Amino acid sequence: MIDLGLSKIAIIGVVALIVIGPEKLPRVARMAGTLYGRAQRYLNQVKSEVSREIEMEELKNLQKEVQEAAHSVKQSVEKSMHGVENSISGNLAEVENAWRGDSSSYEGHHDAHEAMLRATNEDLARKAREFRRKKLVRNSAIPGWYKQRHGGKQHVQSAAARVARFRPRASSSSFYS
Repeated sequence: MIDLGLSKIAIIGVVALIVIGPEKLPRVARMAGTLYGRAQRYLNQVKSEVSREIEMEELKNLQKEVQEAAHSVKQSVEKSMHGVENSISGNLAEVENAWRGDSSSYEGHHDAHEAMLRATNEDLARKAREFRRKKLVRNSAIPGWYKQRHGGKQHVQSAAARVARFRPRASSSSFYS
């Protein structure tokens, strides 16, 4: 902007005093100050609007990038879902054919069919026992932290006894002894 030093301001003040006169000088100075303040506020307002517009443009670009990324992720998920659905429907058809005993349409997967037939009653009973045990552990009313610490329910203990048992002990040394 304009480079105004102390000497230049003094010269302007003396010229204004001579031209305007001592009676009108305070009023003119006040008016010049208010105009200068208005000009500064207007410039600051324009600067803030320009910066706001720049930020909005950046946000629009960011939104566009995020939408493109989301669209590409959506397409890849849909593509993988179609692959999974096709795989599941193919496997389901193979299982149904194997269940019916239709070996002509069960091409190339003869080993899996034999493995299904080899499942014995003991395997099924063992799996049933494991399932019941896991379901009991999953549905029990024992807190997770207690299960982790002790590996399972050993005996019933009240909440007050549990708090007393796991409360940190105060050290025996003190400052006054």
